[in-house]
Amino acid sequence: MEKEIEELQKLIDNYENLVFFGGAGVSTESGIPDFRSVDGLYHQQYDYPPETILSHTFFMKHPEEFFQFYSKKMLYEGAEPNEAHKKLAALERAGKLKAVITQNIDNLHQMAGSKNVYELHGSVYRNYCMKCGRFYGFDTMKKAQGVPRCQCGGIIKPDVVLYEEGLDMDTLQGAVRAIERADVLIIGGTSLSVYPAASLIDYYRGKHLVLINKSATPRDSFADLLIQKPIGEVFAKIKVKGE
Repeated sequence: MEKEIEELQKLIDNYENLVFFGGAGVSTESGIPDFRSVDGLYHQQYDYPPETILSHTFFMKHPEEFFQFYSKKMLYEGAEPNEAHKKLAALERAGKLKAVITQNIDNLHQMAGSKNVYELHGSVYRNYCMKCGRFYGFDTMKKAQGVPRCQCGGIIKPDVVLYEEGLDMDTLQGAVRAIERADVLIIGGTSLSVYPAASLIDYYRGKHLVLINKSATPRDSFADLLIQKPIGEVFAKIKVKGE
């Protein structure tokens, strides 16, 4: 892997407009399981498939069952940023990284210090009353017993994109602009199988495409640099000037 790390380091050193696009694999090294690996949510046994539970229809029809699953499997209290999150934040501070585009909802990029983050699927740290719009944070949802309710009596809904729901257009457009302008696009910790998020990389017209993922993806053949290792392990070896 040393040769591949050297190539990645050269790209980081030589270019000033990097963009990172990441998925669940970025957070697995922080103790947050992904969906599709052997130990992921899709391979665990529930009364309903996870993609059914995490759908808009199920949320509206069965809020009790939804929040029972959501609280147990989607809210990870105490998760800390790993080397990937930290190095990406350092690259932003150094003026190299212009944006982080993430499919994750765990806020770990922001905890590490990243400022320009496009959260395609929302965040568990933002929650709103469906009746009056009042904002609630992570702690309210984690401590809630049963269906979390606002002071006005309305159900508090997580600001996360459920199945059957569309992505936020402002976030989507910002992510597309960042990808279109990037000289180097680094894709990491994602199987590139979740749409429409995975289709965003079709907007990339830059110089070098880097793909870092433990397993193969449908876009491996398009990568100028392919590293099949855990992303935290890779970024731990990257040096950021000034840090």
